[in-house]
Amino acid sequence: MGRAFEYRKERKMKRWGAMAKAFTRIGKDIAIAVKEGGPNIDTNFRLRQAIQNAKSANMPKDRVENAIKKASSKDAENFEEVTYEGYAANGVAIVVDTATNNPTRTVANVRSYFNKLGGAMGTSGSVEYAFQKKALFKFNKGTHDIEELEFELIDAGLSELQVEEDLILAYADFVNYGNLAKALEQKGIEIVESTYEKIPDFFKEGLTDEQAEEVIKLIDKLEEDDDVTFVFHNMK
Repeated sequence: MGRAFEYRKERKMKRWGAMAKAFTRIGKDIAIAVKEGGPNIDTNFRLRQAIQNAKSANMPKDRVENAIKKASSKDAENFEEVTYEGYAANGVAIVVDTATNNPTRTVANVRSYFNKLGGAMGTSGSVEYAFQKKALFKFNKGTHDIEELEFELIDAGLSELQVEEDLILAYADFVNYGNLAKALEQKGIEIVESTYEKIPDFFKEGLTDEQAEEVIKLIDKLEEDDDVTFVFHNMK
């Protein structure tokens, strides 16, 4: 069938893999949201946003409903959100956010990835201090006047608005996550996706292609783990 077929097959498998990973992450987010605030989306903002993220990721409705039902049962799994820190090869800082029902398994796996791929895990706070956690909301550009919208949202904690094709990206310090979300809802803006980023205060520059590839291998390995939700780094 030739290289073209194999290439299309490889791309399709990667898309399926990314979709499965997204569904797993959203399912855990739903479970944590239900545990924190119950299954009522009218009173549980985090659950409401997790469901919106599920829609954006094209997660089947029955799978979302099953995740809520499972999380509401007395036998529901208990997921913890745990952050691990360390350095990849060549001194690149790495922050690994996880949602796990078995922290012992997760920390062992994360440590093994660092060790096998030329990095080293650090202690709590050894790396994350150099990253700023930012809330991020994405919504359709529509007919919004960017300057006017920015002015209206400043009091809710908005720090920056960016336009990315047909989407507007609204950033805020993470402590203002709830305030900005509420302000967007009050303005009738439908949030397409809500998430967060950890943005480095400084970047590691000057790596060769070979050195960068070493770092990318570690990042890819970490992201493949089902317990890992996000990986942040300061490589430029």
